[in-house]
Amino acid sequence: SDPAPFDPAHSLGRALLKPTRLYVKSCLAAIRTTGGVKALAHITGGGFPDNIPRALPKTLGAHIDLAQVKVLPVFRWLAQTGGIAMHEMLRTFNCGIGMIAVAAPDKADEVLRVLREHGETAMPIGHVVPAQGEERVTYSGTLELSQ
Repeated sequence: SDPAPFDPAHSLGRALLKPTRLYVKSCLAAIRTTGGVKALAHITGGGFPDNIPRALPKTLGAHIDLAQVKVLPVFRWLAQTGGIAMHEMLRTFNCGIGMIAVAAPDKADEVLRVLREHGETAMPIGHVVPAQGEERVTYSGTLELSQ
């Protein structure tokens, strides 16, 4: 019942148990109206490195620009309070990116527009690349984990 250190307007318990956001309506709208959505990756347990490759053929991977990820305050608090390294944060949590849409390059702007029109905070955070070995998700930049 204590106030959340990262969101004093809510209790810590309520903030940590916030229900999962549902993306079905906005994703279906993007799929149906743009024809540009090639895959969707729901970023759940396993974070970025486990979930993104599941949505891609084995010959492809993704390069993510971590500077584009707007880390939610709860994840910055968890990282700092728990002493959790960036790599472990990416492997365990979604860090505020609940769904990744893989879009055809020529349709990416249209997919973003439709998702935003349906209430999502959508932004480009990376691109598809050829897979290179076991690590199918590579990164540049760093997550902003300090408060």
